[in-house]
Amino acid sequence: MNSPVLLPPPPQNEAELLQRAQQLAGQTFAALAAQLGLPVPADLRRDKGWVGMLIELHLGASAGSKAEQDFAHLGIELKTIPVDALGKPLETTFVCVAPLTGNSGVTWETSHVRHKLARVLWIPIEGDRALPLADRRVGSPMLWQPSEEEDQQLREDWEELMDMIVLGQVERITARHGAWLQIRPKAANSKALTEAIGEHGEPIMTLPRGFYLKKSFTGPLLARHFLL
Repeated sequence: MNSPVLLPPPPQNEAELLQRAQQLAGQTFAALAAQLGLPVPADLRRDKGWVGMLIELHLGASAGSKAEQDFAHLGIELKTIPVDALGKPLETTFVCVAPLTGNSGVTWETSHVRHKLARVLWIPIEGDRALPLADRRVGSPMLWQPSEEEDQQLREDWEELMDMIVLGQVERITARHGAWLQIRPKAANSKALTEAIGEHGEPIMTLPRGFYLKKSFTGPLLARHFLL
């Protein structure tokens, strides 16, 4: 019988977290999974969160699916981001669920989006679907926090989107709204409905929504850091 694998405890400080993240760079998913005694799925169609979970376990993240940051004691959120061979993001990045009711008095400063994006440890991962999942590798980490200009643009996007939700226009929001931040449906299936506000202030049922960072934001962010 195999002895249980000891998972690393949460990192005590930022330096320890970065050191752990740098040790993952260049390793394949197969190697990282083997170190924890985990099987590698054939693909991510049914295991969408598998890569994020694998990296969280190696880094000692504690939040799991809770609403707080992945490393709440350090005030740092972890975001894995699939990139192509040129280091360009392949998809948008989920930030958090968008609240569709009970938004009176919420400001950008107190918003969940700003809390999640206050400090982010970005870890690029190979996302080319031609590569078998087991052979894909982890990239070099980047610890980021928004500049004043970035914070201002994210605030403007958030305020535009939240105004539409509060004014009962949730069904009119498309992925084109927002320069860097967008709202999209986030549900496993079309039957998973949640309450929202309609155009006349009446309660309606709609698909849950999530905040996502567009590639127009994450692409230049990665390019600046890695000098692509």
